[in-house]
Amino acid sequence: MNQNEEQLAALNDIRKMMERSSKFISLNGFSGVFIGIFALLGVATMAWFLHTNGSCYRELFSDTLTGNSALNIQVFAIISVAVLILSLLISSWLTIRKAKKNGLKIWDKTTRIMLLNLMIPLVTGGVFCLILLYHQLTGLIAPSMLIFYGLALINASKYTYPEVRILGILEIITGLLASVFIPFGLIFWAFGFGILHIIYGWIMYYRYERQPSVK
Repeated sequence: MNQNEEQLAALNDIRKMMERSSKFISLNGFSGVFIGIFALLGVATMAWFLHTNGSCYRELFSDTLTGNSALNIQVFAIISVAVLILSLLISSWLTIRKAKKNGLKIWDKTTRIMLLNLMIPLVTGGVFCLILLYHQLTGLIAPSMLIFYGLALINASKYTYPEVRILGILEIITGLLASVFIPFGLIFWAFGFGILHIIYGWIMYYRYERQPSVK
């Protein structure tokens, strides 16, 4: 190895060290795939419940919480929380596993800042959805979940991979479309939290995790 190659190697090592200290790079691509699968399973469960209950997906986000519609929203909330818990568990496990494999710290200043930037829009969105529910504006719940989730991803993306920002933008677009076509809220929810996450997860895996070194 000549002197130029040694200098390039040293600069590459410095770049990697700086990136590790300033960005959260332990995200696991398969966690996105699992989140998408959990979301689609949740939608399938909700669709089965609606069919059994004599309703259709268009009635789920109606603006009148009476009879079946109120029960449907309650079941949708339970399924959403279950999907969230499963997603957090599998994402945390895969992320910790990747960090240990690459010899990285899972809990440091960058992680805390990234989570703070992620949680502010998420918590705000959750409270906003409860306000919508209080005013029986249930038609806007699914769009709001997608939009605030997208904002959270964009807000946290500067501390992790750029693909997270792209996913956030797509989530916002999906949420805006869902706010226009309100009767199809469950379908947009499935696309945003299900299909987009699966595509994102596979892209992350092929771009980063098939590489022998951490980028």
